[in-house]
Amino acid sequence: MAGPEQPFPSSEETMAAFARHLSAGKVELYRSLGLELVMGRREGIRFWDAFSGRSWINCHSNGGVFNLGHRHPRVVSALRAALDGLDVGNHHLVSGFRAALASRLSASTGGRLPGVVFAPGGGEVVDIAIKTARGATGRQRVVSAQGGYHGHTGLALAAGDPEYRDPFGPNLPGFVQVPFGDLDALAAMVDHETAAVLLEPIPATLGMPLPPPGYLASVAALCREWGAKLILDEVQTGLGRTGRMWCAQWEEVAPDALVTGKGLGGGLYPMAAVLLSAELHEVFHRRPFVHIATFGGAELGCVCALAALDVVGEDGFLERVCELSEGFGEAFAGLPFELRRRGLMMGLVFPDPAAALAGAAALFDAGVFVVWANNDRRVLQFLPPLVLTDAEADELIGRVCGALS
Repeated sequence: MAGPEQPFPSSEETMAAFARHLSAGKVELYRSLGLELVMGRREGIRFWDAFSGRSWINCHSNGGVFNLGHRHPRVVSALRAALDGLDVGNHHLVSGFRAALASRLSASTGGRLPGVVFAPGGGEVVDIAIKTARGATGRQRVVSAQGGYHGHTGLALAAGDPEYRDPFGPNLPGFVQVPFGDLDALAAMVDHETAAVLLEPIPATLGMPLPPPGYLASVAALCREWGAKLILDEVQTGLGRTGRMWCAQWEEVAPDALVTGKGLGGGLYPMAAVLLSAELHEVFHRRPFVHIATFGGAELGCVCALAALDVVGEDGFLERVCELSEGFGEAFAGLPFELRRRGLMMGLVFPDPAAALAGAAALFDAGVFVVWANNDRRVLQFLPPLVLTDAEADELIGRVCGALS
């Protein structure tokens, strides 16, 4: 399938316009790394350069946006049909499409999180989760993990790594960070002033370190002890990426709020949501207009999300993710990196950042697109689409082994 005609006639002119109006720094970096590609056609597990015709298997998947690959036929079909009668809708009015999607998301938690608030992106729903926890508890302190990543909006930025907020001035008060996986350090910071503990079950930007066994369950117990709320950021780990609908389900942990995004819109529409306990959701019952988002839960996006959930909810889908994970684990044994994995949430850990950068370049040359974990550059994020066929998985394994062995 050919994509739409490119707006500029050459790669050089495209790069120049991008540098002039969007980010000269990105273009300089990409050129220094030999990544002068302009994303063109995309289909299934691959995307193509718009001008050279080269293709890559997408093993970054934009952090999970393309969990179902590019332009999944069922999501495309649902969106096309919806365009005949829908638009974004009106966020002030009752919507059956928003209600249907909220019902499906709540059901995915066994009804433990009945409340849902929508937004266009993950950073905004992290903001909503934090301010809701503060509103419900009357407390201010938020504890998060060093090296974590929750977005670039105000409260989400305050809970993330200093690299992203220090250029813009001092951090907001009330935010503290502790090492991920260190229960003692966390316990020292949680008390009667703590509104929430905010964690990614597996922090992607930190290099996919797996939580120690029982860690998340112990964090949940600690929060209950002090009356703090547990917020799990599953923007990257959720929607089947780890072989469960939500990564927290590996330990049967029930958070007070769960954040999802990226893959929720099936790669075709920006969608994000925070799922809330009944107690937290009560904040919006008392003041129904205390938070609004013009494009939160856009009805076209709800249609895409419902179609994406249909795919992930098919019999055997999650078991297939675990099966693929085992295959990668066996195939990559003996290669010059440590493999961190839970389902298809995987990180390739090299001895040092230089080796990881060389590995990324070798994979790029072999037609496999990956990026490094910015807060631990020894690690390449390896997030293939969840819909790999056996033949595609074999092809991908062959390319990785050929490039890195």
